[in-house]
Amino acid sequence: MTTAAAPTVFIIDDDELVRAAIQGMLKSVGLRSQTFATPQEFLCSKRADGPSCLVLDVRLPGVNGLDFQRDLADAGFRIPIIFITGYGDIPMTVKAMKSGAVEFLTKPFRDQDLLDAIHQALDRDRVTRQGESELADLRKRYESLTIREREVMGLVVSGMLNKQIASELGNSEITVKIHRGHVMRKMQADSLAELVRMAAKLEVPTDKK
Repeated sequence: MTTAAAPTVFIIDDDELVRAAIQGMLKSVGLRSQTFATPQEFLCSKRADGPSCLVLDVRLPGVNGLDFQRDLADAGFRIPIIFITGYGDIPMTVKAMKSGAVEFLTKPFRDQDLLDAIHQALDRDRVTRQGESELADLRKRYESLTIREREVMGLVVSGMLNKQIASELGNSEITVKIHRGHVMRKMQADSLAELVRMAAKLEVPTDKK
């Protein structure tokens, strides 16, 4: 694994001893981490790229961790969160988990429980990042199509035959076959089924505007 792709665990806790303990535990198993006393420090920092997760104390001076979780989501900042707290209760746990938290641990917790949650969170973030990367690549391919090729692609994945598409667009069937070939090549689709899956991910319109 390269340094750029190495996972990072971000830790936000106002207790310096807790931050140091978690960071030391992570270092012992070869995981990189960055610590912060407040959410503001986290937001203002230059964070390492690559798969990541956030270990977040629920109760911070002047800030509620659950509110910060919502603020991150509202801002489009997607990161798996593991909550830690010394004052957990069932309603708080339910709210955190419904909002997408990976785990909710009450202090004192076992190191292994935190490590298990962190590995789960990092795996989740890897999958999310891979999906986002694949979608971005698909969008680039789609953007390379001409307007007519996009129209043809939409009609092809809707299930129309070349003859029907030609009639719909006012082209010859030969022209439609040429456009269809360009679509398959530019989208790097090996089959119609694969093209249909790509179109579904891209939410391609399936009828003529």
